[in-house]
Amino acid sequence: MTAPAPVRIVFALAAASLLRGEIVDRVAVAVGNRVITTSDIEREIRVAAFLNGVKPDLRPNEKRAAADRLTDQLLIRVEFDDSGYGMPDAKEAEPMLETLKKSRFPTAAEYQAALKEYGITEQQLKDALLWQRAFLLFVEERFRPAIQVTEKEIAEYFAKEVAPRAREARPSQEPTIDEFRTQIEDAITGKRVDEELSNWLAAKRRTRILIFPEAFK
Repeated sequence: MTAPAPVRIVFALAAASLLRGEIVDRVAVAVGNRVITTSDIEREIRVAAFLNGVKPDLRPNEKRAAADRLTDQLLIRVEFDDSGYGMPDAKEAEPMLETLKKSRFPTAAEYQAALKEYGITEQQLKDALLWQRAFLLFVEERFRPAIQVTEKEIAEYFAKEVAPRAREARPSQEPTIDEFRTQIEDAITGKRVDEELSNWLAAKRRTRILIFPEAFK
């Protein structure tokens, strides 16, 4: 299979760098005419680990999982470009970052030490937080408006999921649909949004995607 032109160019540059003895940032995935590199994947792992409060895991299977996340992000970014969805203002990452710092790091020195330990920069952290915000807005605008929850769905969810737990938690009080209606609608809507997003991404992944297994070793 012939690689797309931009990938051939990257390979050519990589070959030239090897001849000069330079470190090469390898292409791991090509999505149409865009690429995800090994440094993109490592950065994704390190930033995600920082946000989740766990140690970075750079084993091959984790690299593949990170590449899958980045592929989905890239497909959504293409949709941004094609459909006019705008990225949030960069300033929106600031309060999110401040909340994170206050909840996890008593001092500025501890925060800076953690960034150094994880091998990431504050700007990379801000970019990740801004992307989280953009992703949520995209999902809300793209999928949620079309979802309508029926009374039948609410009643079925109440009978199957809510009522038994409510009766167990408070045996002396019979639960009613109305007191749980908002939570039920949110739960059903959230599940269907996830399904719509998964189906949309699956369709988009049929775009020409090339994976280079040697980059995950």
